[in-house]
Amino acid sequence: MGYNLLHIGFGNMLVVERVVAIVHPSSAPIKRLKDEARSQGKLIDATEGRKTRAILITDSDHVVLSAIQPETIVVRFEGKEKEGDPDR
Repeated sequence: MGYNLLHIGFGNMLVVERVVAIVHPSSAPIKRLKDEARSQGKLIDATEGRKTRAILITDSDHVVLSAIQPETIVVRFEGKEKEGDPDR
């Protein structure tokens, strides 16, 4: 069984089925969520040193930082959903 992978920038991939949310990093609650994940060792920085433009939250409570715009990730995410759907 293979996994559907979501490209989140700079060659980094995430398993599509594990993504719970894709959010902008600008709000105070999301910044707190990021800080909490860092303190718990559950923050994954996939920005390659660039500005964080999207934050992905997984079902394992990991928080993944991406330098790709959330809208771009959503387009890629929707494409993966269609690929994995046998009815389409």
